[in-house]
Amino acid sequence: MEYEAIIQQIIEFLGTFAFAISGIRHAAAKQFDWFGGYVCGIAVAIGGGTIRDVMLGVTPFWMTNPFYIICTALALIFVIIFAKHMEGLRNTWFVFDTLGLALFTIAGIQKSLVLGHPYWVAIIMGCITGSAGGIIRDVLLNNEPVIFQREIYAMAAVLGGLIYWLSDFLGFPIEVTVIASFLTTCVMRFLAVRYHLSLPILKQE
Repeated sequence: MEYEAIIQQIIEFLGTFAFAISGIRHAAAKQFDWFGGYVCGIAVAIGGGTIRDVMLGVTPFWMTNPFYIICTALALIFVIIFAKHMEGLRNTWFVFDTLGLALFTIAGIQKSLVLGHPYWVAIIMGCITGSAGGIIRDVLLNNEPVIFQREIYAMAAVLGGLIYWLSDFLGFPIEVTVIASFLTTCVMRFLAVRYHLSLPILKQE
């Protein structure tokens, strides 16, 4: 169990950095100042995990370790220094957002399982952890939340969660389970954007 806890911490740290960069990048597109960028970065980095922890009845993860606040500051510095060099790499920002989604989905699943919740709850918590921060970011930036757009976002997290459950059910090692879930979420998101895949649209009539 201690080994799984270490893996979960590593995943949360990486997810925080990836998501923070995504949030700061969106703030930069709106020409926010550095503080505004940091606020957007921290909102997307810890928003989903905070909602998850409140629903699970535990202390929000970022209140037990200042690393997440520091990690977001490092992400801000990273964007400030390298933004001009990465300006032409538009897909880079999309990759960071996708990595954050996949990593935080896994972190949400693992934390729910450690607390003794069944898999159906863990998958929901994984989806919330991965996607809720992006919703908060979009609300702050006055954009339409990404989960309400046609592109597949939260459903990629759900699919990654189902693969996590299936891999664990089949008895695969935790490393294989994590990698399988991570790749599933990322590949699903990449394919959905590349080939314009989406769920059926609700019609009024």
